[in-house]
Amino acid sequence: MDIKTQLEELKAKALGELAAGGDGASLEAWRVRYLGKKSQLTEILRSLAGLSIEERKEVGALSNTLKIELDAAFKIAEETLLARAASSADAKDTIDISLPGRPFPRGHLHPVCQALGEISSIFTAMGFQVLEGPEVEWDYYNFDMLNMPKEHPARAATDTFWLDAPPNDAGWKMLLRTHTSPMQVRTMEKNRPPIRIVVPGIVHRYEATDATHLSMFSQIEGLAVDEGISMADLKGTLHEFARRFFGTDRRVRFRCDFFPYVEPGAEMAVECGVCRGDGCRLCGGSGWIEVLGAGMVHPNVLEGVGIDSKKYSGFAFGMGIERIPLLRAGVEDIRLFYGNDLRFLRQF
Repeated sequence: MDIKTQLEELKAKALGELAAGGDGASLEAWRVRYLGKKSQLTEILRSLAGLSIEERKEVGALSNTLKIELDAAFKIAEETLLARAASSADAKDTIDISLPGRPFPRGHLHPVCQALGEISSIFTAMGFQVLEGPEVEWDYYNFDMLNMPKEHPARAATDTFWLDAPPNDAGWKMLLRTHTSPMQVRTMEKNRPPIRIVVPGIVHRYEATDATHLSMFSQIEGLAVDEGISMADLKGTLHEFARRFFGTDRRVRFRCDFFPYVEPGAEMAVECGVCRGDGCRLCGGSGWIEVLGAGMVHPNVLEGVGIDSKKYSGFAFGMGIERIPLLRAGVEDIRLFYGNDLRFLRQF
């Protein structure tokens, strides 16, 4: 009997035994008999040495095809056996209606939403009103009215996502807001001092992401305008916020900075929650992480909305929400907040 005939008979025999069915033990015995290292198919292949090169190629191809067919048939039989066993087990199960129901997992607010709610509560307790503004904004409010005309170099510092939409009749262009500061202008256009607001929302900046930066993040803006407001009021307000949110044991640092819509400008940094000031990857070795920019509202911004800058003054600040829980909890990478890893999110 030639090898081709042996392969055909082996195929018919194997598939016939498999079709006859059986339990798990008989199925495993079938696998060893026809697909194992010492299977009948292996024994047949060992006799190829006596054939010519052309015959070996032909018989080898037939053998590989047969092995694939037998393996596929085995997997189907195995799945059928498992499904039959599961169906049989379900039929035997009984329901005890006196037992308590299976609890559903309870969700909770995202840590960024939690931080946003807590921050808003702190400022409302200090007399601020919470407002929201449009995420798709005009460059007139995002730049022009914030002392950043079209040729101002500060526009390049906040790389912008521009929308593919025609300008309006006034020549204003649409964009995804780069900060929540436009609501300062919108609020002062419609209201006269005293003004005390905080504005939470999503902002967008066309920049690379790293451990402390995202291209889309949450921000909260603060504005206070009234007679006699000074830099001392700004520092006192922000220091009280830091004390309530981070605790009295965390140090706060103010340094001079530049923002076109405030003068003078400052940044506030909080002691790194990971290294506690010793220096690490998160804080870049400085021991501090900047959480917000602030300053006294520029007279040009006040005059632009019709508020007398000689009578009134104000302060403004803006902070990234993601950095706040990052600092308090000692998280080493801001991108974890948007990684959708439940092991991380459940810790909050």
